Amino acid sequence: MTICLFLLFLGLGSLLGGCSDSSSSSQQEQADRATLYYFTWSDYVDQKIMAAFEASRGVRVVVDTFSSNEELLAKVQTGMIGYDVVVPSDFMAGIMGRLGLLAKLDLAKIPNVQDLEQHLAHLPFDPTQQFAIPYLWGTVGIGYNADVVSEVPTSWAILWDPRYSGRISMLNDQREVFGLALRALGHSLNSRNPEIIQQAKDRLILQKPLVKAYTSEQFDQLLVSGEVVLAHAWGGPVARAMREDPSIRYAIPQEGGTIWTDCLTVLASSQNKLLAMDFINYLISEQVALQTSRRLLFASANRHVRNQLPPEIRNNIAVYPPDEILSRMEWMEDVQEAIRVYDRAWTELKVH
Repeated sequence: MTICLFLLFLGLGSLLGGCSDSSSSSQQEQADRATLYYFTWSDYVDQKIMAAFEASRGVRVVVDTFSSNEELLAKVQTGMIGYDVVVPSDFMAGIMGRLGLLAKLDLAKIPNVQDLEQHLAHLPFDPTQQFAIPYLWGTVGIGYNADVVSEVPTSWAILWDPRYSGRISMLNDQREVFGLALRALGHSLNSRNPEIIQQAKDRLILQKPLVKAYTSEQFDQLLVSGEVVLAHAWGGPVARAMREDPSIRYAIPQEGGTIWTDCLTVLASSQNKLLAMDFINYLISEQVALQTSRRLLFASANRHVRNQLPPEIRNNIAVYPPDEILSRMEWMEDVQEAIRVYDRAWTELKVH
């Protein structure tokens, strides 16, 4: 009996020891998995797409989000958080590249770069994709409620129309707001002339009493709810608003405006550069890019996506504007030292 009890306890001990070893092994495997840190726009994250990458590569993706290019730059410059892949807009990618914050890319590790839309293949801030890969793109125009605003907005001047006082929203984005005012005045949205920037500020101060909100994240819902009837807007969210309210429309004024692309980049400080480039290649692959465009209603940089989208998406001016409109759009550029003039003017507009 004593021997039997001894053997029983010995067996239990071995079993428990085995469980402990198995648990420790599992925890160690979890700790050993490579982790990719991804810093992107708040609405760009699709958990299914992230999970599929994790499962296929045996890695973990940790996502953090930002709401403006300025927030992105400030966070990266602190150096406190070790991001790998970040998603700046075109002009900010140019700034970050100039500041040495971005790694040089090995395009052999990103073969899907050969599938870029032609007009995105040689962008002025990085014509050979040394440090930035276009991801999603679009335009900035005017979202409006056609039940209230009966005429199609053909000029930015409508955003100064007192008939719509308190029912206008503007993007909470320094360069986009000043870009609109500069185009309305007949100037480049990349002007570095302090006097011209001052004129734009004065014009925006005159407009401010008409503005209900400066918002980059809620203007589509303000349109749907009827709280605003004119919105300075990125096309994608307006296209999403159209799904909820068929009276919502999108127009690009004759003066032209911004064409933009958000870019996939790898930080120079990344500890996982190969994994980061693999992740970029995955995000711009045809089927993943198609899923992304279907969900967000932003145009994909992958040229094969457009024709696979339903006609109501690919023919929507808010998603894919026709070539004659693209010809009067302007890329935002790094204005370098003139950014201080913009910063001061933006602060003065906000506190006025």
